[in-house]
Amino acid sequence: MYVYDEANNLAKAIQESKEYKEYKKAKEEISQDLEMKKKIDDFEKLRYDVQALSFQGKEDAEKMQKLQEMYNILNEDKKIKEYFDVEVRFNIMLADVNRIISESVKELI
Repeated sequence: MYVYDEANNLAKAIQESKEYKEYKKAKEEISQDLEMKKKIDDFEKLRYDVQALSFQGKEDAEKMQKLQEMYNILNEDKKIKEYFDVEVRFNIMLADVNRIISESVKELI
């Protein structure tokens, strides 16, 4: 049970982290502006589509170009840029935690 207790402690620590709190606040602010939320949702859908193609070993230059254009346009909005910035910091923290855990068991994988 000790491992599960520590996992629960880790989950709590993540929720109490600066990265988590800032990302949660940014998401709440974005969700209150329906137009801004739709723009971000459209961007994230396209980003997912491009990533899915990439995982399949395929590439769609037109979608990639559109994704870059959308990102550049969205990044001009101060609130959206801040949202993207805190999202990146949160995802980096999660990736770091995942890397630390993976490193501890890499000899078994």
